[in-house]
Amino acid sequence: MSNIFISYKRNVEPDVTVATSIYHALRQEHKVFIDTTIQVGEKWANRIQQSIINSDYLIIFLSDHSVNSEMVIAEIETAHQHNKTHRKPVILPVRLNFNQALIYPLSAYLNPLQWALWSSKEDTAKLIKELEEAIAGGKLPLDENSSNENPLQLLEEIPTAFANIVRDSSSPEGTMANHSPYYVERETDREAIRALNEIKGVTIAIKGSRQMGKSSLLNRIITDGYKQGMKSAFIDFQLIEQATLESADVFYRQFCGMLAWEFNLDDHTSEAWNNPLGHVQKTTNYLKKYILDQIVDAPILLAMDEVERMFASPFRSDFFSMLRSWHNKRAQGGEWSRLNLVLVTSTEPYQLIADLNQSPFNVGTVVELGDFTMQQVEELNQRHGSPLNSGELHKLVDLLGGHPYLTRRSLYLVSTQRMNFKDLLIRAYDDDGPFGDHLRNHLFRMSTYPDLQSSFLQIIHHNRCANEHVFFRLRGAGLAKRVGIDVLPRNSLYSHYFKRRLDG
Repeated sequence: MSNIFISYKRNVEPDVTVATSIYHALRQEHKVFIDTTIQVGEKWANRIQQSIINSDYLIIFLSDHSVNSEMVIAEIETAHQHNKTHRKPVILPVRLNFNQALIYPLSAYLNPLQWALWSSKEDTAKLIKELEEAIAGGKLPLDENSSNENPLQLLEEIPTAFANIVRDSSSPEGTMANHSPYYVERETDREAIRALNEIKGVTIAIKGSRQMGKSSLLNRIITDGYKQGMKSAFIDFQLIEQATLESADVFYRQFCGMLAWEFNLDDHTSEAWNNPLGHVQKTTNYLKKYILDQIVDAPILLAMDEVERMFASPFRSDFFSMLRSWHNKRAQGGEWSRLNLVLVTSTEPYQLIADLNQSPFNVGTVVELGDFTMQQVEELNQRHGSPLNSGELHKLVDLLGGHPYLTRRSLYLVSTQRMNFKDLLIRAYDDDGPFGDHLRNHLFRMSTYPDLQSSFLQIIHHNRCANEHVFFRLRGAGLAKRVGIDVLPRNSLYSHYFKRRLDG
């Protein structure tokens, strides 16, 4: 008997029907968890967390809906990270009539894996058999290179890490395409693009909490650099295992190997490490000798996302000092002047770097993304065909505080007639409401951090946070903000929802 966790998108078809069928079939011989088994009053976020880490297999149903679900992505990330250290759960992906390229970062988690394909209800019996065989020690039948009746329709986009963008350009999910008519350009966006265009060799630091549009802006920067003839590399630090961040030798080797891979160059890390120099010097020499000296006909753009993960590393000061030294080396001229750096973080770096003279976040162009203004919300409403009147727009801003993603989601739902505005307001705080997936994802990620939960309740009730470090974690997650001397929930939606969920 195996412990099995079923991950799927709630309240959509065929996801619910197929997941339920698999649940009933497998529970005859195995212990199977599906969220419908959670009892009323049970702390579901803790239950899901424990069920994932205790499972032997995680079956994930991939569909047009689930690949954009924050909760599904969080469950996959949890399983992926736990598998790295405990070799379980094994992830078994199933594509539900879904033959498109996976949206980043799911592609990094799931593309290397075998998968099964379900196209219609006639495939359910076959799928059950394939999953039973995989759980018994076999493999699912297909992989990314398989030749089958439904080959993956890979996107033909500019080759950046953000190529896998959703087809529906009005959808608020995922990184926005550069040509999207729903992209509201802020002055901070124009400031970053101007810096890349006008300065030869630039460092751009993009700061902001989750879902502020940092990745969409980074996508625009990378694409603009591509148009200028730059050779680019993208490194997402959330895909680097925690164990790697704790070992300097492993990390710097892997970092150099990733640079070689991203720039499509031969990997010379073994050769570069065959000397008595320190890790920082080896990495700097590697960038000069095997990257800059090999790419001689173009400027280089090195973009790094989620760099705040380095703040938990014991050698974070050395790493950020190295980036600062690369910035300073441009003054020497030569090949270093062709290096452009873009750093994206959702954490306030000044709180975590003791010597600001060694920080790469306070030089060059610093861009901090904020919530949409009322004028920007009005512009976005117009681009959706003006589904809301002036009074409704003010109610939306009162509820969401200009939160970019949630504002776009609201206008998308109303403009496509998936929900009327009155129902959106009535169901705003429900777990299965218009923002339920987003809210449950936040609650799930907080479930193992009682200090975050207690501090957020303190913010909700008293507009204070006794622990400054915890405040910056909540601010980086996009849940809290500082206004004058007060620390507040970011918007009314968060205040109401988490007061109800955490007070119990």
